[in-house]
Amino acid sequence: MNCLIVDDNKLARTAMKQLASHVEQLHVTGECSSAMEAYNLIRKEKIDLLLLDIEMPGMSGLELTRNLGKKRPLIIFTTVNKDYAVEAFELNVADYLIKPVSPARFIQAIEKAREIIDSHHREIQVSDTEFVFIRDNGILKKIRTEDILFLEAMGDYVKLYTAQKFHAIHTTLKALEEKLPANKFMRVHRSYMVALDKIESIEDGNIIILKNAIPVADTYKATLNNKLNFL
Repeated sequence: MNCLIVDDNKLARTAMKQLASHVEQLHVTGECSSAMEAYNLIRKEKIDLLLLDIEMPGMSGLELTRNLGKKRPLIIFTTVNKDYAVEAFELNVADYLIKPVSPARFIQAIEKAREIIDSHHREIQVSDTEFVFIRDNGILKKIRTEDILFLEAMGDYVKLYTAQKFHAIHTTLKALEEKLPANKFMRVHRSYMVALDKIESIEDGNIIILKNAIPVADTYKATLNNKLNFL
């Protein structure tokens, strides 16, 4: 992981670099003394992880996180203040470390970040068109594509529904759309993709699959009609 340390305190940056130096495959690509400096650097270089202080002059760490948007690096906040924890986790960060940070707590946070990053790359793997593997609590589980009913985007996760249950996967609907067989699955809405052979009916602009009503956006209706076999 390429890591960037962002802290207005030089001693704090040195301490973080020292902790990072003992973790394999964690490469500190640089350090910044302000959020604005970090913002500009992130736009130019590939950064996987930010070790980000919150209270800094000018732009705070929380403001930087919001300004980076959805395509930001993974973030671990490092701060002396516990009061921002709720707000921080609402921004969907990986972890929240209170300074001074112990080596054990630092490693725990980095491993959590590593697992999240790995899940983006390996969350779902397609083996021909018969089944997929999903990562569930660190375990790869095999699901037959014929058992998938539909998929629903929920923030940074996608719910994959079968007749028995749903699985929450840390990925995007777009990524799954590119990997699942196009002859069997179709995006019908910004937040939904369906298995075509599981469609039972279409009522009032909604696809019905096992009593679930799935909306069809106007932009997808023509393509859906072309894929369905009308008599």
